[in-house]
Formats: sequence, C-alpha cells, structure tokens
Amino acid sequence: MTTESLSDRILRENAIVLQTMLDHRFVRDIKNDALSKDVFDRYLVYEGAFVDTAISIFAYAAATAQTIEQKRWLIAVLDALANEQIVYFERTFALRSIDPSAFDVNIQAVDAFCSGMLCIAAEGGFLDIVAAMFAAEWMYWSWSKEASVCRISDPLLKEWVDLHVSQGFAEQALWLKRQLDLAGEGLSEQACSRLSSIFSHAMQLEIDFHDAPYL
Repeated sequence: MTTESLSDRILRENAIVLQTMLDHRFVRDIKNDALSKDVFDRYLVYEGAFVDTAISIFAYAAATAQTIEQKRWLIAVLDALANEQIVYFERTFALRSIDPSAFDVNIQAVDAFCSGMLCIAAEGGFLDIVAAMFAAEWMYWSWSKEASVCRISDPLLKEWVDLHVSQGFAEQALWLKRQLDLAGEGLSEQACSRLSSIFSHAMQLEIDFHDAPYL
C-alpha cells in the first residue's frame, strides 16, 4: 500500500477550508470578469502590504533552513519578492493612480493576516513557515490556473493572475510541497498534525483577508 505523503495528508485534512477559499467571491469575480475597480484597488494595497511582510517571513525561513540548498532556494525567493512582485505593485500603483497611504492596511482582517503569518515565522521553525506558505502559494496557484483561461479584461489583473501560473511560481509551490514531504518521512504524528493545523490556520487567515477588499 502506498504511504500518503505529508503534503497530501495536509491537503486532504484541509480540503474543506481550502475549497472555501477556492470558491471565494474574490476568485469567482475574477473568473467571471466581474471584479470591480474599487475592490481590486483595495486588494492591491492590502496584498502589497503582505508581500512586504512575506519578505520577512521568507527571511526567517532562510535563517532556519538546515541545508545550503534550501538557503539558496530561499534567497532566490527573496530576490523574486523584492525585485519582481514588489516592482509589480509599485508600477501598478502608479498606473492606477493609487496612493497606498490613503488606505487603512490596519483593518482587522488585513492586520490579522500579516501579523498572524509573521508570528508563525517568528515563533515557529522552518517547517512551520513552509506549511503556512504552502497554504498560501498552493491556493494561489490552484485558482489562478483556472482563472488564467478565463476572460480578464483588466490587463493589470490579468498580469497578476498570470504571475501566479508562471513557471517560477509553480516551481515554488511544488518546492514547498516537496519540503513537507521530505521532512514528513521522519516526523512524529504530533508534529504532522501540528503542521496540518498551521495550514488550516493560514487558510482561514487567507479567507478573511480576501473578504477585506469588499468591506
């Protein structure tokens, strides 16, 4: 009998909360080419704030990684966040005449997401970070693959979706999955259960975060 990998176990145990996010109004609106400009503008500001936080999260991951191969990979992730994703937001803010300082990024759902994910990184270990970011990146890759074949009339929204189906992003999602599987072979039941709970918590934070642009 084939032994279930840790990542597949986590996905199975959290199938309901993951599907809730994949069926979120934000995702449906993108697929239906119905996301309003105001909602997307607010989302961009909130997500831009999180990407900045993600740099700190992956810096914690690099600091706690056990092998040079992991550190090299994470250094490349940090480079992509700082020099590709942050640049996307800077350019998009300019093109859409968005002043991020005019938005409150400290509203409860946004602050809870950024601080909650950062807390996992600061207080947990390498695998805790991997589990949390696996939740975020596997989720984005999953719905973006479906949305990328839909009509998206806003070119900047289309670019954002396409970024999450790029080869680099796909490789990152799969890398996080592989790190869980490699570690899972030697983990206790308690440790595996903990990582599954972290995935669940991160996904719920994502759901609440994606509610925020509609508030």
